[in-house]
Amino acid sequence: MTLSGLAYIGLLFAVVLGLALPLGRYMAAIFEGRVRWLAPLEGGLYRLCGIDPARQMGWQAYAVALLLLSLVHFVLLYAILRLQYYLPLNPAHIPGMSPRLAFNTAASFVTNTNWQAYTPESQISLGAQSYGLAVHMFLSAAAGIAAAAAVMRAFTGSHLTSLGNVYTDLTRITLYLLVPVALVAAILLVAAGVPQSFAASVTVHLVQTGAAQPIALGPVALQEAIKELGTNGGGFFNANSAHPFENPTALTNLLENALLLVIGFALPLSFGHMVKAPAQGRALMLSMAVLLAAGCVASYAAEAAGNPLHIAAGVAPQGNWEGKEMRFGIPASTTFNVSATGTSTGAVDGFTDSYTPLGGLVPLFLMQLGEVTPGGVGSGFYTIIVFALLAVFVAGLMVGRTPEYLGKKVQAREIKLAMLAVLILTLLILGGAGLSLLTASGLASLANAGPHGLSEMLYAWSSATENNGSAMAGLSADTPLLDYGLGIAMLLGRFAFMVPVLAIAGSLAAKPRLPASSGTFPTTGPLFVGLLVGVIIILGGLQFMPADTLGPLAEHFLLQAGKTF
Repeated sequence: MTLSGLAYIGLLFAVVLGLALPLGRYMAAIFEGRVRWLAPLEGGLYRLCGIDPARQMGWQAYAVALLLLSLVHFVLLYAILRLQYYLPLNPAHIPGMSPRLAFNTAASFVTNTNWQAYTPESQISLGAQSYGLAVHMFLSAAAGIAAAAAVMRAFTGSHLTSLGNVYTDLTRITLYLLVPVALVAAILLVAAGVPQSFAASVTVHLVQTGAAQPIALGPVALQEAIKELGTNGGGFFNANSAHPFENPTALTNLLENALLLVIGFALPLSFGHMVKAPAQGRALMLSMAVLLAAGCVASYAAEAAGNPLHIAAGVAPQGNWEGKEMRFGIPASTTFNVSATGTSTGAVDGFTDSYTPLGGLVPLFLMQLGEVTPGGVGSGFYTIIVFALLAVFVAGLMVGRTPEYLGKKVQAREIKLAMLAVLILTLLILGGAGLSLLTASGLASLANAGPHGLSEMLYAWSSATENNGSAMAGLSADTPLLDYGLGIAMLLGRFAFMVPVLAIAGSLAAKPRLPASSGTFPTTGPLFVGLLVGVIIILGGLQFMPADTLGPLAEHFLLQAGKTF
C-alpha cells in the first residue's frame, strides 16, 4: 500500500460525508412534506393517478401497496423484455429475451438488484434500456427509500397508527431527489465524455488494420447516473463501470463512487433529523463508515500485496494488476468495488474474479453482512435498524433490563421478526449455493474448480439474495437453474425481508415513546457504535464463515503453497 492510495480512500470518504450532511437534512424535509418546489407538478400527478395524498397507511397497507406496485412493475418489465423486438427504439432489431432470462432480469430490476445474466450490447434494445430498465432504476430506488422513510416515522412519536402514504412517498422521492440529482450527475458525465444518444452505434476504423468496427452507443449518461445514485448497478455495457463510455476518467470514477454511497450515508442523518436527535443518526452512519473503511483498506492491502505466485516468479512486484483498470490503479479500483458491494450497487470497474482470494473475500463478506455499509438506498438503513434493535436487545440482556431504542421498548415480537428477516437471507444464500453445487447444471456453470469455484457460486447467491447484482464474472448465469433460482432469491431477499421490517415499524409506532432515564442504554456514543459493529459482524457475517473458509480462505492458503486450479 502507498500513502497516496490511502489518501484516495480518505478523499472519497471526505467527499461523500461532506455531501451526505446537507443531503440528509434535505431528505428529512422531503419525508416530512416540507419540500414543495414542484407542487403544481406533484399535485397534477396525484390527480392523474387518482392518489389522495392526505390518506395515511398503517404498516399492513403500506406493505401491501409496495408489494402490489412491485408486482405490476415486474409484469410490465417482463412484457417489455419479451416483446422488445416489436417495441420502439430497436434499431439493431434485437429479439425478445427468452422467458427464463426475462424473468430473471425483471426480478433483478424490480428488486434494485440489477443482476445481469445477459449481454447488454447484444441482448437488449435501446428502448428496453430506456423505458424498461432505466425507469425501474428510479422506481426500485424510490421504493427502498420509501420503506426507509416509513421505518423512520415509527420512532417519531407515541401511539402512531400510520407510517405515511406510500404513493406520496414514491412521488416525492422521485420528483425531489432522484430525478434532479440524476440529471445534474448526467450533465457532469456528458461533459466528461459519456455519450447520451439514441443512436444504436458508431462505426470506427481500427488503427492497425483499418477494418470497420461498430461501437455500441445509447442514452448512457442518464442511466449511468441513476445506476450509481440509486445503488442499482446494471451497466449499459457488459463491462459496466470499467467501460470507457460509462466511466472515462479518474474524475468520473470518483464522481460515480461518491454517487453510489451518498444517499446510503445520508439516510441515517435524515433519521436523526426526523427523530429530533441528530446524534442517533450520526452513530448509525459512523457504524456504516467504520465497516466500509475497513473493507476498503483490507481489499486494497490484499491486492497491493500481489499474487504470491507472480512474486515468486519475479513478475508483478507492485501488486495484483490482473482485472484492474490501468486508468484508475489498484486503490481506486478496489475502493470502487468494495463501495459497490458495501452498497447494493453491483457496478464494478474491475474484474472481481481476478482478485486475490482475500481481496475477493472482502466484497463477498460485505454483502453477507446484510448490505449495511451503507447498503442499498433505503434497504441499508432499515437493515441497520434491525441490527440496532438486536444490539440494544443484547445490551438489555447484559444489564437485566427491558431494552429500548429511542424511547421505544424492544420486546419479543420485534426480536422474533428481526431474526426472521436475518435468517431468511442466510437460508437463501447458503441453501441456494449448496443446492446449486449438488446439481450437474450448477456445477456446469462454474468456470473454475476447487475453492474458487465455490467462491463463484457463493458470491452469486449472496449477490442475488442481498440485492447487490455484482458477480465474480466467472459464472455462466444464463441457465434454467440460475435464471429462475437467482430470480426467486432476488424477490425473496427484497420482499421477505422488507415485510417483517415494516411489521417491526408498525409495532414500534404503536408504542409510547418514553423519555430517557438513568437506566437507559445510550445509543449515541462509541460504546454503542462498537456494540452495533460487533452485532453486525457476529449475527450478520459469522454464520457464513464456514462456507467462506472453504472458499476464499482455503484458496488463499493453497495459493500460498503454490496450488492452483
